[in-house]
Parts: sequence; C-alpha cells; structure tokens
Amino acid sequence: MTELLFGGSRVVPVVVIDDPTTAEPIGEALVTGGLRAAEITFRTAAAEEALRRMAGLSQLFVGAGTVVTAHQVDVAVDAGARFIVSPGLSRAVVERANERGVPVYPGVATAAEIIAALDLGLHCLKLFPAETLGGVAMVKALSAAFPAVQFVPTGGVTAASLPSYLALPSVVAVGGSWMVAPQLLRDHRFDEVAMLAAEAVALSDVKS
Repeated sequence: MTELLFGGSRVVPVVVIDDPTTAEPIGEALVTGGLRAAEITFRTAAAEEALRRMAGLSQLFVGAGTVVTAHQVDVAVDAGARFIVSPGLSRAVVERANERGVPVYPGVATAAEIIAALDLGLHCLKLFPAETLGGVAMVKALSAAFPAVQFVPTGGVTAASLPSYLALPSVVAVGGSWMVAPQLLRDHRFDEVAMLAAEAVALSDVKS
C-alpha cells in the first residue's frame, strides 16, 4: 500500500523552504539519507519554485503540503506535485485533486471529520496535529472505531516517537520535520539533514 502513497517511504519529511535555491541540496540530502519522499509546504512564497526544483530529482517522490484551496492544488500539480496534503478536510481541495489525478491526504482531528472523509471516498488520512491530539493513544482509539482507515500522523512527531507510531497496523507513514528543521536549512547544514534522514530510515524499520 505504501508504494502507492509516498513512493514506498514510511517517513515523509515536511519541508518549509524560504530559499528555492536550497531545494535541490535539501532533496539530495534526503535521498542520501535514504528517504524517498518529501512534502513541500505551501507556507512560503518560495514554495512553488522549491517544489518545481525538488520534483526534478528523479529519486524523490515530491508532493505539496498545507494546501487549503483548489487553486493551490492546480499550482502544486503544475509544479510537479505527485500528492497533495492538507491540514484540514476541504471538499474543494479533495475534488480538485481527484480531477487532477493526484492522491490527496486531508488532515482530520475528530471522528466527525473522518466520517466526512469517508463520505468523500477517502480511506487514508493525515491525523493532525497528532501529538496534541493524544499521539499513539489517539491513533489506537480512532483505529478501533474506523478499522478501514489508514493514518499518516503528523504534527509534533519526533525521532523518539516515530517507532511507536509506525508499529501500529493502521499507520502507513508518518510526517515529520525534525530532519529538516528550519535552522538546519538556513545554515545549509545538509550533511546533518542526510544524517537525520538516515536515522529516520533506520528507526522506521519496524514491523506493524
């Protein structure tokens, strides 16, 4: 299943890029560390160009995050996004992503939002913000009520908590930003990004 989601990666770096010229070095560092997916968040003016540049790396499965409008779906897909992630559930975003033929993973935080997502035909959802909502315990509780739903917990996840999430059968991948922390990117400490990416890959080698 994960092969169809994020290029086979169970860890999806959530990357905020202010300088698009760093997109390729960041992507190359992630690949060097063994990660095969990246989510470029649409929180900065540089996001579109950064996504376009990183999407040019053939070894990386690149998508767009923090997508909150149908127009942003178009911008992201036109720039090369292969999946769409949203912090919340928007029918307009889901329908536009479907029209553009790209997978979409909206954020949910409640049982009501999960039911609304199921009504839209979605079965793999971003749980956000995962740690604030209760972390692993929250995933277990929701999974008991919705056994057909798969989750991508994101928000506050760390290297320390990563294995606990990935050990859950309902978790197909986890989104995190610790390996692409803003200070690392600003200081061009790409070797550290590669090292943290490799650590994440090693930690993700758990059986659900």
